[in-house]
Amino acid sequence: MTTETTARELFASLAGREPDGIWSAPGRVNLIGEHTDYNEGFVLPFAIPHRTVAAVGLRTDGLGRVSVASTFAEEPVEVALDELDRLFPTPAGAQPAVPEWAAYPLGVAWALQDAGATGSGVDIAIASDVPVGAGLSSSAAIEGAAASALNDLWNADLDRTALARIGRRAENEAVGAPTGIMDQMASMIGGVDTAIFLDCRTLEAQQVPLAVAEAGLAILVMDTRVKHAHSTGGYGERRAACERGAAIMGVPSLRDVSVDDLTRAQELMDDVTFRRVRHVITENQRVLDTVAVLRSEGPRAIGDLLVASHASMRDDFEISVPELDTAVEAALAAGALGARMTGGGFGGAAIALIEADAEAAVSAAVEAAFAAAGHAAPALFTVTPSAGARRDA
Repeated sequence: MTTETTARELFASLAGREPDGIWSAPGRVNLIGEHTDYNEGFVLPFAIPHRTVAAVGLRTDGLGRVSVASTFAEEPVEVALDELDRLFPTPAGAQPAVPEWAAYPLGVAWALQDAGATGSGVDIAIASDVPVGAGLSSSAAIEGAAASALNDLWNADLDRTALARIGRRAENEAVGAPTGIMDQMASMIGGVDTAIFLDCRTLEAQQVPLAVAEAGLAILVMDTRVKHAHSTGGYGERRAACERGAAIMGVPSLRDVSVDDLTRAQELMDDVTFRRVRHVITENQRVLDTVAVLRSEGPRAIGDLLVASHASMRDDFEISVPELDTAVEAALAAGALGARMTGGGFGGAAIALIEADAEAAVSAAVEAAFAAAGHAAPALFTVTPSAGARRDA
């Protein structure tokens, strides 16, 4: 059964009718540029084929209520549209007033209303094949699908960048996860065979040809199955360290600090804060370098930048875990051109840039390394850069 069929059937069980339409949005892989987005830096993600589907219809009972159902939960959640302002925003560190899975689509409805959109009650049914907790941005896929649907049904006429901002606000203020805007932008504006070079300060986005298949390569996702959650401690602590570092350097954000400033930064900061800052500053430079190399030489030449990124996240930002390190090391030993963890860290997935005909061999090597280390078996699959949010029916 397809994800769309699942969403349609769930909608029928929720609302007793056919939906007005089907909308979907993808998860994403971040090729490089981790924890730079909320520091107003640079990122280079791409949308993946795995998608969240929302079957959505305007209510026929005249009630100004929104109900959401999901394959993630047994019971739907229903609230009045005029109650959303009472439910959100979620105080920092608190649990949302609704189940967390429901806070994503309900938060989108709240943020749209707060931005001036008006509309009648809706029913929303969500199904997804984006792996949850793998660092592939299943949350932004939910937000993108819901925002696209409500934008159409409520005639809000917002562009994709504005809808990405809506999704980020839902995640930041309704769910309480202090993430940047990379995930939502990747999910909204992704393109086939391209990565998105995004300036997170201006939200200027450029499509950069990735052309992995054309080069005879593939991108292997190695999902460690170690779950992570952005709204819990480690992520917030890293963000606070970045803000502390920027304040010490006297700048609005670490975007305004260059590699040439690192010597001065080290003199001013404690070791932990300095290493957090060093990761962000060098990662910004690696994104710029990766874009330049992709444009001049193609994807075969970016492997060393991916490896350096992982080392920085492991040693300076300290967001890797043994399973992620095992995946990266095993893939490289088996011949991958480059590999790194992707996503927020503390679990989730790593990616490896491999020869297209080496998928079976690299996968077998990673599985063997996990078994030898006593880790649970990873989930392994390849991804290609794919289209962003859209209406499917």
